[in-house]
Formats: sequence, C-alpha cells, structure tokens
Amino acid sequence: MDIAILLFPRLTALDAVGPYEVLQRLPGANVKFVAAERGSYRTEQNMLGLDADFATDEVTHADILLVPGGIGTRPLIEDQPTLEWIRAVDAGSQWTTSVCTGSLLLGAAGLLEGKKATTHWRVLDLLTQFGAIPVSERVVEQGKIITAAGVSSGIDMALTLAAHVAGDEVAQAIQLGIEYDPQPPFDCGSVAKAPEAVYQLALAGLARADTATR
Repeated sequence: MDIAILLFPRLTALDAVGPYEVLQRLPGANVKFVAAERGSYRTEQNMLGLDADFATDEVTHADILLVPGGIGTRPLIEDQPTLEWIRAVDAGSQWTTSVCTGSLLLGAAGLLEGKKATTHWRVLDLLTQFGAIPVSERVVEQGKIITAAGVSSGIDMALTLAAHVAGDEVAQAIQLGIEYDPQPPFDCGSVAKAPEAVYQLALAGLARADTATR
C-alpha cells in the first residue's frame, strides 16, 4: 500500500502528520513524503520543518494520495507542475484525499467538478470556483475522493479511509492505538457551535496568521 503525502512551503503540519499517524499503521503501508524537490519544507509560521525524501518526478504512482492544506496552497492553485502531478497520481490511485485547503488543489486539478467536497470553514465557498459543491461536513466521500474539513478532521478522514482499506476492526484498533478519544474542553469546534465573539476572535487570528506568512 503505497501512500504519497504532498509537502510544500507553508503547509499546516497536522494536515499531513495527523493522517500519517493513522495511515502508517495500515498493514503493508509504505508512506512517502513527496515535494517538488527533496528537502525540508517549513510550516505556515516557519516554526517546524517536514522533510520530503522524494521529489514528485520520483513518485509517479500511489495507492493513496494525500494533499494537506495551509496558506501555501494558494500559489499552488496556479502551479501547473503540481497540478499535473496530482492529476497523474490520481489517475492510478485507489484513493485521493485532502485535508483542509488541500481540497482547493484537488479542485484546481479538475478532480472535484460536480462533486461534493469540504475544506476549512473560512474558505468553503472557494470550492465553487472549481465546480465543486461545498458541504459543511467534517468528512465528505465522493467515490474514491475523500475530502476533510479543517486541520484536526484529517484524523477522522484517515480513520474513515483505514476502515475502507482494512476493515472496521483494524481501523478501530488504530484508533485505540493512537488513543484518539476526543474530549475537548469546549464545545465550539465548528462555526455552528461557536459564539459570535469566539467566531470573530478566530477570524482575527486567522487574518493575522495570513499576514504574517506573506
């Protein structure tokens, strides 16, 4: 089971690492972190680096393709080599997946036309630019394409995928192995639940983060 996780400058770490912690536990999993060139790629705030051991021209096939999100997805929407690679790998994949704004790259590659998809709540409407149907859900399945909403939802997506690949029992064992038993201290993890003041505070924080990475 070859699994390719795309890396790029200014990605969100958990978008890649959360699903990795699930998928690398699948029987026979062979995970490759792939980028335009081999090397280290810094996350949005430049505080953490993730290493790509493979360049895109070295990985032409994957059973599972995972495209994470982050502010770094914005310039890649028009980066034809990246989009061509996504299309090429998707052509032979069993599953093509994304987390957060990674779905914008799937859309830009032409993979979401007429399909339901999700992404981070702040940019959900942008999916319409690519012919997708925005859905405010944590995990959205459309055939072999699975999109996940913001950041932490990548773990849910990966467990959903693990069940498809290896069965519910294996997926549940992986969930237990990583002790994924969310009990958040606050019930405001979605726009539908958050008070207006918290929503505005989150928007302001995201805007500051965007400005800091420009």
